[in-house]
Amino acid sequence: MDFGLVLQTDPPATAVVELMRRAERCGFRYGWTFDSAVLWQEPFVIYSRILEHTEHLVVGPMVTNPSTRTPEVTASTFATLNDMYGNRTVCGIGRGDSAMRVAGRKPNTLARLSESMRIIRDLAEGRETDIGGTVVKLPWVHDGRLPVWMAAYGPKALAMAQPRGRRLHPPARRPRSDPVDGQGRPRRRGRSRPRPRLAHHLRRRPPPMSPTTWPTRGSSAAGSAAWSATT
Repeated sequence: MDFGLVLQTDPPATAVVELMRRAERCGFRYGWTFDSAVLWQEPFVIYSRILEHTEHLVVGPMVTNPSTRTPEVTASTFATLNDMYGNRTVCGIGRGDSAMRVAGRKPNTLARLSESMRIIRDLAEGRETDIGGTVVKLPWVHDGRLPVWMAAYGPKALAMAQPRGRRLHPPARRPRSDPVDGQGRPRRRGRSRPRPRLAHHLRRRPPPMSPTTWPTRGSSAAGSAAWSATT
């Protein structure tokens, strides 16, 4: 079983770095941050410091999107970090709901998201890829490896992600609190047991994938998104 945590990149950035260092010492494998340029500090700058001050922690955004950063910029950024610190990043990507809406723009379509995942993965791993009819390659990338995990909520997004790798089911909605009586004691609703709550920060490692899919290492993510690995 792998453990991961997700942090907001609120200032000071040094505090985020220190929390990630503590997480690694406590056995966490993944360190995630949000990525909304208006709402929080720039995560990729902070990732460089986190990777410099840790040894095994894998870091990435939960989640980036194809518009605030173009796919080739995203791929180059991840490839640079991997070249410096040894393939210790993972690209969490989605439609960009918070990042786009806070800037007054609409989130990306699923078609654009799908195309961007292909471009990012190919470029970050050193392969040629087509960008709008132009063949592009990062010539300096050697032995790159970048898992790409897709955030998916609705049925269309989950259906799109399903053929591409592992899927983690969306989190359960938080149940409403039980009402209380006049003395502050919980009032029962005909249930003898409390409602279960889903532990978002713990996920069991999915079973191994066949070589015909896009395999990735065992993965677990903390946070509120549902994930599909698309490496």
